[in-house]
Amino acid sequence: MMQNSNITPEMENQMIEQAYQNLLNGYLSSNHRKKVEIIDKAFKFARDAHQGIRRRSGEPYIMHPLAVATIVSQEIGLGSTSISAALLHDVVEDTDYTVEDIEAQFGKKIARIVDGLTKISGGIFGDKASLQAENFRKLLLTMSEDIRVVLIKMADRLHNMRTLSSMPANKQYKIAGETLYIYAPLAHRLGLYAIKTELEDLSFKYNHPAEYDRIKSQIAASEEARNELFTRFAAPIRERLDNMGLKYTFTVRVKSCYSIWNKMQTKHIPFEEVYDLYAARIVFECDDESAEKPTCWSIYNEITEVYAKHPDRVRDWLTTPKVNKYRALHVTVMGPDGNWVEVQIRSRQMDDIAERGFAAHWKYKIGEGEEEVELKSWLSTVTDILKDPEPNAIDFLDTIKLNLFASEIVVFTPKGETMTLPKGASVLDLAFTLHTDLGTHCLAGKVNHKLVPLSYKLASGDQVEIITSNSQKPRPEWERMLVTAKGKTRLRSALKHQRRLIIDEGEKQFMQFLADHKIEFSNEVLSQIISRQFVANKEELFFMIGNKEIKLNDEILNKKEHGGRFNWLRRNPFKGKEQPAKTTDKPQEAINTKAIYRLTTRDGKSNYHIAPCCHPIPGDDAVGFINDDGEVVVHKMDCPTMARLKASYGSRLVQTQWEDHGDRFLATIHIEGIDQKGILQSIVNIISTNMSINMKKMNVTADQGVFSCDLDVLIGDAAVVTNLCREIKKVKGINSASRMN
Repeated sequence: MMQNSNITPEMENQMIEQAYQNLLNGYLSSNHRKKVEIIDKAFKFARDAHQGIRRRSGEPYIMHPLAVATIVSQEIGLGSTSISAALLHDVVEDTDYTVEDIEAQFGKKIARIVDGLTKISGGIFGDKASLQAENFRKLLLTMSEDIRVVLIKMADRLHNMRTLSSMPANKQYKIAGETLYIYAPLAHRLGLYAIKTELEDLSFKYNHPAEYDRIKSQIAASEEARNELFTRFAAPIRERLDNMGLKYTFTVRVKSCYSIWNKMQTKHIPFEEVYDLYAARIVFECDDESAEKPTCWSIYNEITEVYAKHPDRVRDWLTTPKVNKYRALHVTVMGPDGNWVEVQIRSRQMDDIAERGFAAHWKYKIGEGEEEVELKSWLSTVTDILKDPEPNAIDFLDTIKLNLFASEIVVFTPKGETMTLPKGASVLDLAFTLHTDLGTHCLAGKVNHKLVPLSYKLASGDQVEIITSNSQKPRPEWERMLVTAKGKTRLRSALKHQRRLIIDEGEKQFMQFLADHKIEFSNEVLSQIISRQFVANKEELFFMIGNKEIKLNDEILNKKEHGGRFNWLRRNPFKGKEQPAKTTDKPQEAINTKAIYRLTTRDGKSNYHIAPCCHPIPGDDAVGFINDDGEVVVHKMDCPTMARLKASYGSRLVQTQWEDHGDRFLATIHIEGIDQKGILQSIVNIISTNMSINMKKMNVTADQGVFSCDLDVLIGDAAVVTNLCREIKKVKGINSASRMN
């Protein structure tokens, strides 16, 4: 973007100085040791190094390092070393200066951090899938060396997300996709709740702009009624808290747009049916830390004297804080309108730590201390995710994400020792966490003195004993029982030799199959089959063949007979246009990211493929992915597979727009209700008679008075499905009707 001609160099210098002064003012008001000289030196060095360089938005480039340093200082809470490294974080990558130059000017500590940031520059992913795991491993392993690399990278990503509007559409998809996939969960794990929430909302804004705007408008429209309801709900509680003599704030906080949308998608409900739209929060002042816990429970008692509590929704994070140091007491009660309301009870210190994580630590720190010591102590809570990384790129990212995103449970060994595990962890997870031999020979478990299978999911407070047998051997299906990175990695290591044998057998069968069909083996033949089977590489293809997951038949070749010989079909929607590069070269940077790929039909053949994982239909938010044959595969924007593709192959995404071409698309509707006479006939009448919709398949079950039905229909666009669900829900006895993937 060109510089605004109305802004003079003097005005730019004033803007830069003002941003720098804001950074200094925030630092000087913190409890960190005041080392302004090193910060000032780093600012001047970075300003000179980036002189004349501009961001895509048109502003001087130095404004970006200043913004990152301000986030590092005021939102994450780090000191002079981190602020200086943040100011210098792009110098080595974008200018002629080297890490050695940084070390000569600023010492080994700052140079090491800048070097770590340079190694993981350009996001956590490389241009090719094979580099992803290595780059992400670098990001995580810098935690064990200096966690400040990761924290500064988090600040860098947050500022990039705040200024993402200046980027082209496919870059927005890629950056927003990997932010939601990796950075937001990582922020959550590190206790940076406010940053995590903002990253989620910004990612949602760029991936689903229409939905984001709609939910934001609905929140605003319901504000007056919500405030009135909260006033009625809070009044009797305020009276009791005032009688306790507490100094407190009692506020209502609306869920983020992303959280609301996520619940709508998960529960298949409209905005109006998100009844836990907001949570109430009581934050009390308490100078005596030992009095915090008793005060929380006293407030809890007063609330439950007024309103009935939900028996299964009391969360005690006081006795056992979360791994990210979150402490609070949550209780859900029945409000005056008949809906459940969650109340979060915290001291002021708990609230600050919950919102700002490590940043709040310095506010309550007594006396001076070294930042390195405090960071090392904090880091010790998240080291599990750094061990034994899975070598396969996508599997590694998924495994790490499971552990970053998970809520935690705490279980006890027979000796009374505590173990923290992700929510959903099984007996087998605990066995592998304790020791590899326990995992590989695990036969069953005893939970609270009761015998349970390997797959039994543990809950907080369980006492668990692992039962082993020397005759027990690990099995591939065990992986479905595991959620921990350590468990998955150790199991895969045990199965590695067996997998190699299956791959060798699959390759042998594949080569024999080609020979039987008189097809000469070549990399081109192999690449096309890999692409059509949607597998990552040849090892995965051979494994699935050897494991009988892929059948060797004519369909795998996607071929037709012509003139006595077989010709490979290579459909390409870009015929006559600029050809996208193959994945053996650099990804498709040449694609015109401003163009919209129109989903049309030509002579009865579509110029795209519908992804089988999510089955998008006209009206859905959709995005195209260019496969190795140059074909566009269309996914729903919120498809889990697309989430991985955004993070892994962002340069191969294209914007898509549905054309009105009269085609019919398959959609599945799930219906639930009370089984009663005539209910099926009523549904059929709505579909076939009232709405003239072509019904392909109906699968109906009834069990103990409960009716359910999976219905396949052919429709023109998503609006028809919405109308059909609305009409079906009007049938007496029907409880829900929603579209399924």
